[in-house]
Amino acid sequence: MAMIDADELLPAERIRQAVVAGDVTQLHRGDQHAAEGDQFAIDDMLFEVTTVREEQLGDLTEEDAQAEGSENLAAYRKRIERTHDLTWDETDTTVLHEFEQVD
Repeated sequence: MAMIDADELLPAERIRQAVVAGDVTQLHRGDQHAAEGDQFAIDDMLFEVTTVREEQLGDLTEEDAQAEGSENLAAYRKRIERTHDLTWDETDTTVLHEFEQVD
């Protein structure tokens, strides 16, 4: 277990604040930014990475989109395409990072 900088895993302040609010409980990234058991702090709250695994974009579900703060998968897809200036390819790989607050 290591203490990591929240900015490494969660690159935008908007995302970090959504994590604090409980609206975001996971994040897919293009590559691995943490390991299971790593911890990070935001606003004096401690979080632990519980799951890290590679997935394909085509495997993402409505629940995944909602756990990342989007209303649904279609909205998530639009946000990813706009933010990263790319076309969604169901076979592209991504790395899931799930996390939860620890006491």
